[in-house]
Order: sequence, then C-alpha cells, then structure tokens
Amino acid sequence: MRLGAALAERFDAEQERWFLWLPVLFGAGIAIYFMLPAEPWTLAALVPAAAAIVAHLAAARTSRIRLLTAALLAVSLGVGAAKVRTEAMRAPVLAERIGPVDVEGYVELVEPRATGGQRVTVRVRRLGKLDPDATPYRARVTTRAANKALQPGDLVRLRATLNPPPGPSLPGGYDFARMAWFQALGAVGYARDPAQVLQDAAGAPARLRWATAVERVRETIGARIVAALPGQEGAIANALITGERGGIAESTNQAFRASGLFHILSISGLHMVIMAGAVFFSIRVLLAAIPAIALRYPIKKWAAAGAMAGAFAYLLISGSSPPTVRSYAMISVMFLAVLLDRAALALRNVALAAFGILIVWPESLFDPGFQMSFAAVVALVSAYEWLHERTRARADAGPAAGGVLARGTSFFGGILLSTLIAGLAVAPFGVYHFHNTQQFAMLANLLAIPLCNVVVMPAALATLLAMPFGLEAPPLWVMGWGIRGMVWVADAVAALPGAVGRVPAIPTVAFAAMIAGGLWLTLWRTRWRLLGLIPMLVGLALAPTAARPDLLVGRDVGLVAVRGADGELSALAERGAMFELARWLETDGSRRPPAEAAKGQAFHCDEAGCTARVKGLLLAVANTPEALRDDCAAAAIVVLKFARPTRCARPAIVIDAGDVRRRGTHALYLEDGRIRIETLADTRGARPWTPQTGEADDASEAGGDAQNLRINPTSRP
Repeated sequence: MRLGAALAERFDAEQERWFLWLPVLFGAGIAIYFMLPAEPWTLAALVPAAAAIVAHLAAARTSRIRLLTAALLAVSLGVGAAKVRTEAMRAPVLAERIGPVDVEGYVELVEPRATGGQRVTVRVRRLGKLDPDATPYRARVTTRAANKALQPGDLVRLRATLNPPPGPSLPGGYDFARMAWFQALGAVGYARDPAQVLQDAAGAPARLRWATAVERVRETIGARIVAALPGQEGAIANALITGERGGIAESTNQAFRASGLFHILSISGLHMVIMAGAVFFSIRVLLAAIPAIALRYPIKKWAAAGAMAGAFAYLLISGSSPPTVRSYAMISVMFLAVLLDRAALALRNVALAAFGILIVWPESLFDPGFQMSFAAVVALVSAYEWLHERTRARADAGPAAGGVLARGTSFFGGILLSTLIAGLAVAPFGVYHFHNTQQFAMLANLLAIPLCNVVVMPAALATLLAMPFGLEAPPLWVMGWGIRGMVWVADAVAALPGAVGRVPAIPTVAFAAMIAGGLWLTLWRTRWRLLGLIPMLVGLALAPTAARPDLLVGRDVGLVAVRGADGELSALAERGAMFELARWLETDGSRRPPAEAAKGQAFHCDEAGCTARVKGLLLAVANTPEALRDDCAAAAIVVLKFARPTRCARPAIVIDAGDVRRRGTHALYLEDGRIRIETLADTRGARPWTPQTGEADDASEAGGDAQNLRINPTSRP
C-alpha cells in the first residue's frame, strides 16, 4: 500500500508532464494497428475509440478512472487514425510482374542518378491494357538513359518492365511495400530508353500543375547550382538546398555513412533549424537597427513570423520530403510558441509537433527518420532542461566568466555534448534498423558540424537570396569550400580502422524496452524518471538473444544461404540476387561482402544440384527433376528450383519456387532437431500492402506439420 501511495504521489507531482504522454499513447495505438495479423474492418477499428469517448465522458472529472479512460482513448484513436489513413490511401497495386509495357502519365518527379539515367515518378494515366480500376495511381521507373529535357508536369510515355513494390528481403525486415502503399505507389520498375515527352502539363489536374510548377523551380535552382559549382561539391550543395541527392557518388555516400555524417546530406531538422534560425536572427538584427521600429513593435514576433515563412519556402524548394515536412512542423510549433509568448524549446512543443504528424501521417511512426529525429530532439531538450535547472542557481549567484576562450569552449563543448546526447538517443534505432554503429561519429560531428553551421548552411541561404539577381556564384564558392572540408572529414574518419561496427538484428521486444525506458527517462521531471533505466538495461540484456536462421531461401529459390560451423552465411546466388544477399548479411551483422558469401563454400555442387550440412541435417538444392530420386531419399530438407513433383515423401521439408513466390523468403531455424519455418507471409499478415496468396496447397506449408517438425539428425546420412 505504501508503495502504491508513493507512486500515486509521484504521478500527481508530474501533472504538468501528463500531456507529453498523449502522443506516446496515440503512437502505441498506431503500432497496435500495424501489428495486427489481418486487416480489421473499419467499424471494428473505430468502435473502440467511440466506446472510449463515452467512458471518458462518463467518468468523474477528478477521478483516476478518467485518466485511465483518457489513456485508452488516445490508444484507440491511434488505431482508428491508422485505419482511416490506410483506407484513404487505398489505390490499385500491381499483382505481378508485367512488361515491357507502355506507361503513360504525368511526370511528378525527376531524380538524376550518379551512374547515369534517371528515376522518374509518374502519375499514371494509362498502363498497357490494364483496366482503369486496376491501374496504379503512381509508378516509379528507373531509366538507363536520361532525357535531359524532361521536366515535372510533362506528359510522357515509357516502355517499362514493372513489378509490385517489393516486400522485405527476409522476415521482420524493412517493408518497402508498406511505405509505397501510403504514397499510392503501385508499381516500380525499369526502362532501357529515356522517357518520351508527348506534351506539357496543360491537361494535368490543377493540383498536379501547381506541384509541378514548384518542382520546375527546384530543377532550375539545382541546374544553376551545379553549373556554378561543378563536381561533388555542387552535387552536395544541390542536395542541401533542393534535396536532390541523385548526383552524389556512392563512394561519397558511403564515406558519410561510415563516419556518422550521413544525416548532413539529408535535409532534416539540422538544416531547417539553421535556415530558419538564420532568417530569424537576420530579421531581428535588421529591425533592431531601426529604433523607431524596435521601440514600438514586437520585432521578435515579427522575426518569428518571417522565419516561419522562410522555413516554408525552404520546405518547398527542398522537395517537401517527409523528413523535411517533419522538421518544418517542429520548427513551426516552436516559432508559434514565440508568437504566443511561450518558451520555444520545450518538450510540450515537441509533443505537439509529434502529435500533429502522427495524426496526419500515422505511418510515420515506423519511419526510421521520424523515430531518430524525435528521439534526438526529445533527448536534447530534456537534457538541456535538466542542465538549465542545475545551473540556474549558479547563474543567479553571478555572471559567468566571459572572453573569447570561454565562448569558444562553450561553443565546441555544446557541440560535443549535443552530439553525445543525440548519438546515444539514436543508437538503438541505428542498430535496430540498419544493424551498424559508427564508432567515431562523435569525432566526425565535432569537426564537421561547425563547418555546416557556420559556413555551409549560411552560404546556402545567401545563395538563395542572391540567385534572383544572378549573383549565386560567390556564396556557392564559400559553400563549396565548406563542403570540401566536410567531405575531407568524412573520408578521414571513414578510413579509420573499425569506423563501422556491424551488429546482428536485435529482438523487437529488446528495442521496445529500450524505447520505453528512454521515454520514461526523458519525459518525466522528478527522480522517478530514473526508473526508466531498468527497461533500458533489460533491452540491452535482451539485444544479443535474437535467433538467427540456419537456412534462408529467397528470390524464387535463386538465392539459398546456410549457416556454416563458423556462424557465417554461405550462399548460392543467381545473377540479380546480390542486393537481397547484402540485406541478409547486414541483418546477420556480417562484415563479409556479398561476392565473398556467394562463393558457397559450404555447398558441394554438380550439374544436378548442390548439398550442404546444416546442424547435422542434409540439405539438397535440386536443379533438375532427375536429381530428386537421390535427394528425396537422403535429404532432410529439399529445395527445388522447379515445381514440386507429386511424390517426394521422405524429406520433412520441401520448398519449391512456387512456395517462395507465394509466401516470400523462408527462414528455417533448427532447434534441438526441430525445424521451425518462418516466412514473409507469416510476419506480414494479410494487409492491403501484402500480396494475396490465396489458398496455399499443402506443399506451400512444407508438408503441413512440417512447419514445426522434430528431426533426428542421426537418422540422416
């Protein structure tokens, strides 16, 4: 009883922080919706929210029951919002590969590729002979050759081979198809020839014409940037101003990833804050220099309004990507607080921004960019709130020591501390989503962030202001100098031994425990926030416990990998399977390049097929039906590159190309002689963005009970 009373007292003492948990609970409801194994009926998803509203209104105004019903209401509204968003974005998706086929539609986005060609996003008007009801709303086609004259808004025709948006490369992996659903992207593919322009956008919908007008402005700005600043410096400058990263060489991208600086290349909170902050500071200084205005009017609010307008212009110019939209929402809430005479940097403002984004785009909850940006901001604001409280008494006692040295120490110390806090906050997300760590990210950021803050982004703002007068070359020269410094830092840090650490996939429960603990630690104010360390430590303890598959079968059986005695994957990979194999190796935490793993050292092969030992069991990969007589008699697991025969009775597990085509990658776990199979279809469920496989035959279930069979390894030769 005493413990309960003490916890209730602590909870009541945190009343001003209760609001911060509303977006967390709303996000929990979104997570529940996306974790469902099957798509719920719309009514079933909305009824709990209605019931929670009734219960909340019926509860006594001051009772704890009312708090409980408010929490349940936030969760149920999250479920309902996710369902409404899913239905609102419902659009046709290709059911299977088609083509080459004529794709006709309006260009929405043109992205140049560093290796040549273009990636063109098309609002589809006609697709081959498909009925209008089956035609995807939007398609993305990568062309091998570029049409330099192509512009957003053009009506074009492409001869393309198209596929449905691909799902994860293995169970539990990143689901591109789910992301594509919420972009109404129903087809992706490639074309050998560039897009053929038919006419301009005169017949396009009004909304598309407006959007393409903005895109043409972006392209014009990008072309002038690259013309004045050629090479990789110009490509990076273009990325930082217009958001177009297609011209950046892959080697440069890899160096920025390995050094922990890749966030600089993607327009997000850092760039939006610098741009908006520079506009705010410039307007305020300019108005302060005019006493007649400064003494009579609220110039701080005027500067905040101007900064919001400048941030919106930068949002449009930079392409309005989801990370930029999130950053704009956050910075707008903070400037709105200035207009309302509230503190700009406060967790309440961050919570409002997160709430707004999740209401409009519930799917953002699973976007690594959303998770990492808000984790970093919440951790930074919470930490600096704590530091401010700690130093308030010292500041009241007397002014701090000044001088250039003190200010310089404070500047670089702030960068170091911010990098440390943000790095620790986003580390679990980097491990969970990308399976790697950047060991020297703090060093790289300490060297590169001052260049970005002081040289690169202010020069970018000056470039935009000077461009209408044709004077962009001087600020771009300054910007290029700063970019060269950042590239040098990225290359130098990436070249250090052990710059990138590979980490195997961690269990989702461990990830969730670390996130829950981090939220508890940062959102509360009093000492009981330290209880958040417990789930964080539990998550760290569970992180290495994820089971790793002993056998993987994917890409229509064109890719098969087994885990050898050394714990590494050894693969048989057909042409075109290297990308998928690379994802498998990343998830496995392996440093080996795909080409080395594809040598298949664990396999013994001849013309008929290959065999390998997996924890004492014999695996046979058959290339031809003639090999089946021996394989069916001797092997415990048989993988076929063709349709299964009517009789192959002895093996416990038989997987053929049809099984993989219907149910996706198969991951097999051999545990004490028992074989457990997990497929993409099992983990993704029956959702609108997943392929509808229909009734699987007993073979696709690997022999029914063979999904979890016990095998005696000694009974196999």
